[in-house]
Order: sequence, then structure tokens, then C-alpha cells
Amino acid sequence: MEARDPELETVHLLRATTVELGLHSARFAYRNDMHPTDVRALIALMDARRAGEETTAGRLGAALGLNSAGTTALIDRLERAGQVRRVRSGADRRRVLIEPTERAVELGWSSFGPLIARAVELLRGYDAHQRAAVRDFLEGMREAAAGGG
Repeated sequence: MEARDPELETVHLLRATTVELGLHSARFAYRNDMHPTDVRALIALMDARRAGEETTAGRLGAALGLNSAGTTALIDRLERAGQVRRVRSGADRRRVLIEPTERAVELGWSSFGPLIARAVELLRGYDAHQRAAVRDFLEGMREAAAGGG
């Protein structure tokens, strides 16, 4: 019998987890009559909001790999659905920012909140050193997937 490679087992488990998370996101998109790119856009906007960063249409398009026309169509679609709003920047009134609405945040929490709560619960079972190792591994994998390693 061939010995199992624990590192490769972990990589396969990460792949399986990624597939399940993708399916969860696809079910959310389907149930809410959204395109998968709409979900990615909302996640990007909520991440920026949590980080205290302003998001312009150009920045959102770059994050999603969309051209200007595709970004405008996406924002228009999300705005019609009540998921985002366009607002003027307080610092520069010429800049238009894209923000998720409270409706979008509530909708996201209704679907992803239990999953996030479970992740937090699991992480609380690890000590600080173990959490740092998990975080380092995931950050390294994210960078590799983004083409940085």
C-alpha cells in the first residue's frame, strides 16, 4: 500500500473546500436571480467597505477583470436590483463611489452568515500559533492563485 502524502491531502482538501464554497455562492446567485459576477462584485464591495476603502467603478472593474462597458452594465444591473448605490465622494464631489446597500448586506448575511459563524467557531478551537499558520497558508495560496507565486 502506498503511503499518503499529508501535504497533497491538504491541497486536495483545499480544492474540495473551494468547490463547495463555489457551489454555495452559485446557489446564492441562483436563488437571488444574480449572475456569479454580481456576487463577486458584492463581495469586493463589502470587503472594501470593511477595510474602510472607497470603491469607484474603475477600481471595481479592475478587481473583477471587467472592461468599462462590462463594469457599467454590472453596476446598472446591481443598482436596479437594489444591491448597490452610486454616491458622490465626500472628499471629491467629482468622484462617484459604488457602495453596497444595507439590503445587499442583509441578503449576504442571511446566506453567508451561518458559514462565517461556523468558520469563526472552528478557528476559536485553535491557538494563536495555529491560526497564524492557517492564515499564512491561505494567504500564500491566494497569492499563488492570483498569479503571484
